[in-house]
Amino acid sequence: MSEWSQAVSGFRASGAAAETISGNRGLQIEENLLFEKDYGGRSGVDLPEPPKVRERIGAVRRKGRIGLPGVSEPQVVRHFTRLSQKNYSIDTGLYPLGSCTMKHNPRLNEKLARLPGFADIHPLQPVSTVQGALELIDRLAWWLKALTGMPAVAMSPAAGAHGELCGIMTIRAAIEARGERRQKILVPDSAHGTNPATAAACGYAVEAIPADPRGRVDLAALEAKLAPDVAAIMLTNPNTCGLFEPDILRIAEAVHRVGAFFYCDGANFNAIVGRVRPADLGIDAMHINLHKTFSTPHGGGGPGAGPVVLSEALAPFAPVPWVVHGKKGFELVEKDKKSLGRLKGFHGQMGMFVRALAYIMSHGADGLWQVSGDAVLNANYLLARLRGELTPAFEGPCMHEVLFDDRFLKDTGVQTLDFAKALIDEGYHPMTMYFPLVVHGALLVEPTETESKDSLDRFADVVLALARRAKAGDAEHFKGAPRLTPRRRLDETAAARKPVLRWRPEGSEKAEAAE
Repeated sequence: MSEWSQAVSGFRASGAAAETISGNRGLQIEENLLFEKDYGGRSGVDLPEPPKVRERIGAVRRKGRIGLPGVSEPQVVRHFTRLSQKNYSIDTGLYPLGSCTMKHNPRLNEKLARLPGFADIHPLQPVSTVQGALELIDRLAWWLKALTGMPAVAMSPAAGAHGELCGIMTIRAAIEARGERRQKILVPDSAHGTNPATAAACGYAVEAIPADPRGRVDLAALEAKLAPDVAAIMLTNPNTCGLFEPDILRIAEAVHRVGAFFYCDGANFNAIVGRVRPADLGIDAMHINLHKTFSTPHGGGGPGAGPVVLSEALAPFAPVPWVVHGKKGFELVEKDKKSLGRLKGFHGQMGMFVRALAYIMSHGADGLWQVSGDAVLNANYLLARLRGELTPAFEGPCMHEVLFDDRFLKDTGVQTLDFAKALIDEGYHPMTMYFPLVVHGALLVEPTETESKDSLDRFADVVLALARRAKAGDAEHFKGAPRLTPRRRLDETAAARKPVLRWRPEGSEKAEAAE
């Protein structure tokens, strides 16, 4: 048995699947690795012999096989079709991942993104030939400024973390323009992990701010750390515990009092869009995840987009290029003395811009107001349904996502991971586990505004039944989960400590040595 086969044998087929002769379960077909279908000499295409050329690479020329499997065209088609049938997606069911906002992506967005005028343009075309695309970017920028109350927006950042980088670099440029050098950035414990990473990447020391018993920023701890060497605070609102920061105006005032800036992680803007303008909260910079708030695909369906809205104090330092409306139509400003320069090769993610603007314009201002309201309503409905058996991490209502801890599993022998895996057998993707880190054994659920009451009730019924089963002492049911999937639970510790990163067929080492 090859090294790879040994590694996967422990989680390949479930117990139920192993009972069949073929390993299949009904019409759910067992599928091996593509490399395990390899048959020397088999190929789905015939390519002509390459012309002979003068040898240029000498000793580094590869002499052996490159390791690609020999498979026919039908094998390739069946392989990837079978894999696609094992996917769980927002098109097949509720996706309760907290913090990720995996909501429905309207097909209208996809249709518009595939219009030839948008789908077929090239980033190196002359500006005069892409006036429609630039007008779309300008219109989307107008909406983002209107929804946030900010006077400027940088459209080029490619995702949320890239937006954070843009915001902190802009803050650094503004501080240096004042002739100052500040060393610290304050980051609450409940922040996304990219926040401290971004601060460190920009050369700042990170000072953590603890949470209070309500799951919000400890205001006294924050004020104690504010000093002339602080460049900014990076705060998420609503925060990663799914809670609104009620002291945000006081936080902004305290930060500005020492000459620092207020950076807001806008990953959860979908909870307040159309209802609260970040500028009115004293925020100086905030990235917006178009791929979360405005529905465009992300994760495996990416790419994302993370425009950054900026206050008047930061706007002059925004990265170029800027889209402006000149005498000859829309133009790109490529240089500016105060700008921090370019952040990426081209100007943002065009497909994401089209999808986001389609979503915004199809909803309108009143529709976006309803989007955030329904997101908060759905999360609080799940909180009300589940709190009888599960233990909410904090008292009171939540925003767009609801957070539970693992106290309801105490003395049951069932861990958070076990509980989440049991959901897979029930046909649900697990919620986010063990995050945020400020809550022990966290289970973070974000139902999104696109789920119906019927969908939420079915999910809640399953979660409640599993909680009762755990409390009844049936820990064995959870330890073996999932049982009904094509793959069993892998040994995550072994996978992390002894990863098998390269597949080698049996005997390949000897064959390579002989060559």
